[in-house]
Amino acid sequence: MEKLIEKANILVEALPYIKKFSGKTIVIKYGGSAMTDEALKEKFALDVILMKYVGINPVIVHGGGPMIGKTMERLGKKPVFVHGQRVTDKETMYIVEMVLGGKVNKEIVSFINKHGGRAVGLTGKEGGMITAKKMKIKGTKGVDIGLVGEVKSVDASVILSVLDKGFIPVIAPMGIGDDSQTYNINADSAAGAIAGALKAEKLLLLTDVKGIMNDKGRLIPTLSKKEVESLIKKKVIKGGMLPKVASCFTALKGGVKKTHIIDGRVPHALLLEIFTDKGVGTEIVRAAS
Repeated sequence: MEKLIEKANILVEALPYIKKFSGKTIVIKYGGSAMTDEALKEKFALDVILMKYVGINPVIVHGGGPMIGKTMERLGKKPVFVHGQRVTDKETMYIVEMVLGGKVNKEIVSFINKHGGRAVGLTGKEGGMITAKKMKIKGTKGVDIGLVGEVKSVDASVILSVLDKGFIPVIAPMGIGDDSQTYNINADSAAGAIAGALKAEKLLLLTDVKGIMNDKGRLIPTLSKKEVESLIKKKVIKGGMLPKVASCFTALKGGVKKTHIIDGRVPHALLLEIFTDKGVGTEIVRAAS
């Protein structure tokens, strides 16, 4: 009986959040261990399906860097990185499209559908969804990293059309340049831009860390944009966390109410963040309340 009462209490706690977010759009950047661990993959799919059933519109933007690297190596092509960016020549871009827009995207769609959801796979190229421009890295004069792009603009009409028909969009982060060339785009960056274009309620970035930690290694639950900028200057926030907070800034500038960097290694991390009083990870907001 106690376990049943505990389950009832969980539902009661979730009720106000279900009411608050029903009809709202939440963009999820899917990556890290949540994409590779079989148990976490299943829980992620169930979380997304539950969100849809209670009236939330989840939009998934996924990564897939490790899978691209493994495929390259199997094909005898060694991955090369400059300042954390994969050097992407035309042959590498072909592999990226094959793996990211093909294998990885379709596996996520199939996994959601297998568990009772209705997902549709897209890339940023569909309907001109993502317009990209060639990325230039500061401090690397004369170094060409190839077909690596930055988001120039997002046309959300294709995504809205998919949502209107009751499907869950699953988007591979690539875009089309003015030169009609396909560009590979960082998934965090794409997710932030898409969230802003949709004026989403939330942006959730799944990572393999607890969130943003202070200089003593303790989790910081909430940060304003100004506080994040201060931590960057102090080099408390650095490395792989920088594109994630940049994604949050892009989303907030576009009109997203709250952004969250959460630990995707925690089972049901999405539900814990959205439907519980405490949530998990670090939220980044426009200004301190």
